[in-house]
Amino acid sequence: MNIRIPRGTADVLPGEVEKWQIIEDKARDLFHRYHYQEIRTPMFEYTELFLRGVGETTDIVEKEMYTFLDKGERSITLRPEGTASVVRSFVENKMYGNPQQPTKLYYIGPMFRYERPQAGRTRQFTQIGLEALGSDDPSIDVEVIALALSFYEELGISNLHVEINSVGCPDCRPIHREALVSHLLPYRDKLCKDCQSRLERNPMRILDCKVESCKELTKDAPSVLEHLCEDCDSHFQKVKDYLKEMGISYVVNPRMVRGLDYYTRTAFEIMETRIGAVGTLCGGGRYNGLVEEIGGPPVPGIGFALSIERVLLALEAHQVNLPIQSFLDVYLAIQTEHVKGKAVALIQKLRAAGFSADMDYMNRKMKAQIKSADRFHAKWVCIFGEEEMSRGNVLIKDMATGEQEEAAYEQVLHILKEKIMK
Repeated sequence: MNIRIPRGTADVLPGEVEKWQIIEDKARDLFHRYHYQEIRTPMFEYTELFLRGVGETTDIVEKEMYTFLDKGERSITLRPEGTASVVRSFVENKMYGNPQQPTKLYYIGPMFRYERPQAGRTRQFTQIGLEALGSDDPSIDVEVIALALSFYEELGISNLHVEINSVGCPDCRPIHREALVSHLLPYRDKLCKDCQSRLERNPMRILDCKVESCKELTKDAPSVLEHLCEDCDSHFQKVKDYLKEMGISYVVNPRMVRGLDYYTRTAFEIMETRIGAVGTLCGGGRYNGLVEEIGGPPVPGIGFALSIERVLLALEAHQVNLPIQSFLDVYLAIQTEHVKGKAVALIQKLRAAGFSADMDYMNRKMKAQIKSADRFHAKWVCIFGEEEMSRGNVLIKDMATGEQEEAAYEQVLHILKEKIMK
């Protein structure tokens, strides 16, 4: 039986996984500088969490979730995004009671959505995200946007642009909803099937439709910005002011509503036009009612998420080569079985001293072993030859210069420490 990898997933092989590690390390470094702490939540949750947190009318819940019954007949879903799980943990562990607020958290991990696979969009993907819970101050909205932008810039991805919008709050959204429905009702039969359903349940989502005919029908639709209450308008104005103070260029996109029901007020995306059909690298926004919806107190929050897969596409589009270091400090080449015991003892001491080291496990000829050392980009090779070992010595070869020196076996570790530490 020929078993293959499931559609929409990918193996990350050696040579490629090092790029992922660099991206993850850059994210962790930035999160540390901005004083965010890591949180790790389960890869599956009770389905109710996503129904309430993400929204029953979203494409994620209606079409894309991996949901099943466990052996206890409970409905379980592989997490399709990270925010709902983080907020559930925030509530369940009563983090809102900590004296130091806001609570600033980040996560890195796999998410799952049943989508049509394409470049930058897979059924299992790895998300990097953050959540700042406890503050409604516009300055933290800008902090979140600035952090996301810095992440790409420090990886070498430039010429990005930021799009922002305000999607209002429960006070002003109903007014916009009424105006939007009134505008769209005459065109109801011309909308796509999904948007006809959204017109009744969540009309703002129609503005996010990717079908060209729906885009045309809604091009003159009322903007939520025209219906913001005084508080939302003031909040959005301060976000724009703070972005200008930071020197961050942005474009106001009144059609941006994001694809999740929990967003309120600030919504934003970081866009890149060179990676094909999928131009959004990062998206996020404020969700002031989500904590309460999941059973906690009325705590505001804001966050963003991005996928490593799309970061890699952007790096390729910008021709950025990440500094992958795939070399060994030391390779041990062994002439005969008779001297292998000494090599086994030395390689353990080298590794315990903090050096990367490997040796031949295939009983190959000496010439083939030296070729292996070269392929592994080894800096030094220790040659355990019969003749040298008969004198209690090992031959140490500098692979960069080709120079060799013979040294007493007991001194090899000390000599290599001095050479490698230079």
